[in-house]
Amino acid sequence: MATLFYNFGDFPAAFLNPGDVISAKPGFPEVCISAFSEKIIGNMAKLRGVKTIAYLCSENGELPVYSIEYKGKEIAFYLSRVGAPACVVGLEEVIAMGAKKFVLFGSCGVLDEEAVRGKIVVPISAVRDEGTSYHYIPASEEIEADRNCINILKECLEILGYPYVEGKTWTMDALYRETSSLIEERKQQGCLVVEMESSAAYAAARFRNVPMIQFLYGADSLDSETWEQRNLLAYSAEECGGYAKLALECAVRL
Repeated sequence: MATLFYNFGDFPAAFLNPGDVISAKPGFPEVCISAFSEKIIGNMAKLRGVKTIAYLCSENGELPVYSIEYKGKEIAFYLSRVGAPACVVGLEEVIAMGAKKFVLFGSCGVLDEEAVRGKIVVPISAVRDEGTSYHYIPASEEIEADRNCINILKECLEILGYPYVEGKTWTMDALYRETSSLIEERKQQGCLVVEMESSAAYAAARFRNVPMIQFLYGADSLDSETWEQRNLLAYSAEECGGYAKLALECAVRL
């Protein structure tokens, strides 16, 4: 596997490219928001003035791409599929449609309860324990988030009065192979949380020269003797609205 991961080719075009299957859409919003929560995207889609402007199509079915006007700016948004490869395919196709900037957010597993409890997580880097990112940038243990994007996110968090913590995230694409020894190793490495997409999304965005803000919110906990599911699948209306509000505020400043 090391041979495969380290065999990165910095070629601008692949055999199959997003533009081969997706046409650019005139007037497509410059900034796009995406989240992994069907509930959050569904609530946003019900807001006044929202329009369906495109679809992402796969064997899983169609995912609508919407647009909304917020503070005088047209912003696209859609539901990302879970997992690094599926997330990046959606990202690539929306970039091909015309998006030039992104805000991506979703839930994560908590590795450090004391640090994360009650806070939005601002990733400063992601440990690349997945395969997708290695096809976009050369091999490395971590990928750093863009500092300008971090600063915009922090500014929005402070304006809204949301508590937050900065730290590393562990992107791991084998959900049921998060072993106790790996969890402890990543905690020692400084990871506060674990999720399945961040490092791949950062890498694809960097490859396409697209600035991306990412933030995370804690759901299940891996910081105890046994797994605690907590609110992994359900969030209150207040929480959902708060995350969407933060994403919109980031989008208008990006």
